[in-house]
Amino acid sequence: MDALDPDDPRPPSQQIANILRAAILTRKLAPGDKLPSQPDLAKRYNVAKATVENAIRALRDEGLVISRKGSGVYVRERTERPVGLRPYIERAFQAKTVTLDFSGFSGETLHGAIAEPLDRIREGRLRPDSLTVRMLVPDPSRPWSLPARTDDLSDSPAFRQRATRIMERHALAVVDEVTELARLGLVSVATAQVWIYPAVPLFKLYILNSEDVFFGYYPVREHKLELGGESTAIWDLMGKDAELFHFAKDTEPESMSSQFVSQSQMWFDSIWTTVAREYRT
Repeated sequence: MDALDPDDPRPPSQQIANILRAAILTRKLAPGDKLPSQPDLAKRYNVAKATVENAIRALRDEGLVISRKGSGVYVRERTERPVGLRPYIERAFQAKTVTLDFSGFSGETLHGAIAEPLDRIREGRLRPDSLTVRMLVPDPSRPWSLPARTDDLSDSPAFRQRATRIMERHALAVVDEVTELARLGLVSVATAQVWIYPAVPLFKLYILNSEDVFFGYYPVREHKLELGGESTAIWDLMGKDAELFHFAKDTEPESMSSQFVSQSQMWFDSIWTTVAREYRT
């Protein structure tokens, strides 16, 4: 990294922030990389620790880095596609108390991403004390505003039936696989629930241990399906085209990323404890 310029009128903390920012934006420091420790940076640039703290705070306020308590400062993952969810779920399962909240349509991506850590528990390579999975999906017994028929924007009961089968194939499989861990005595407390609520999700949301959030909007696309024996054009919400944005709780509770995590958890809990109810087949 570059040295500080003694002739630069800008304060040392700003110069250090500029050097680190340039390294991040040019990918010399890649997403997920750990920054040098604050004592190391203070020694490298011959400045006080408080100067380095001010530089890191500036980068954190810009959303470029996150501070993890007891671990260090990391370059923040800016945007992840759904496949990027998997390593974060695997890392979340290394905690003693694992919580995973999902809101969306079917839980298909979740089902795939959770498979490996569940296998590791079965193999004895992971041993959390407790595992709690909560899944919020739309109530399939009520008409949906979206997806809708393209000709008149009307609800399609046949589409809801199809979507319900997909949800049951994935979300209920998660329930079976998680609760089996408790039955086998591999996790002391392991629960998974699917609850429905009277709204159609326009986004998908994953909350991992109340520390990491992945959030992405469902784009609307025209989609032709065979429903009831006929080809039907539907304005569909396309989960596979949703880009997930990553937010992580850091050591600054007032940072944008920390607040997004807290507000996402608040939203999920508010739905779960008010209008949602358990899904029964």
